[in-house]
Amino acid sequence: MHRFRDRYGLLLEWVVMFLMVALAVEVTLGIVFRMVGHSLVWYDEVASVLLAWLTFYGSALASVKRAHIGCPEVVDQFPPAVKRAVSIVGQMAVILFFALLGWVGLTIMPALAGDALVSLPWIPMNVVQSVIPITSVLILIAEVMFLIDLIRPQATESARAGAALSDGLH
Repeated sequence: MHRFRDRYGLLLEWVVMFLMVALAVEVTLGIVFRMVGHSLVWYDEVASVLLAWLTFYGSALASVKRAHIGCPEVVDQFPPAVKRAVSIVGQMAVILFFALLGWVGLTIMPALAGDALVSLPWIPMNVVQSVIPITSVLILIAEVMFLIDLIRPQATESARAGAALSDGLH
């Protein structure tokens, strides 16, 4: 599973890098065109969408790398068995949240069926908002992998003792 996690993280790194480069190019083009007096009509809207996508896909990458901000000080004071139990319960809460977010993201898609971007009416709002259910599934994959590490008896000692709350709750 660790090989899968590494390759999965690498794939997400490439997606995030692509989005960062796309955003940088788009912003640079917007500045250049504005300086020569021919502002791009779609610049602001596309930059906002790219930034939102970068945030969501970056969150999925952070989930794979266990890089979200946390506050482990309280949980670290617990005995190993309690620490492990709290980490597992916290991890299940995270999984339930992203399952709910993905489901809600899917259920709003039909409501957006007739909408499109204002400056680029040929881009449907469904495409823009698809980032929510897609990244929810991507985050769920990462979180389930970590839950398996927490539960599995032959897991590493740090996972068996219950990883820090920062690793289990995002």
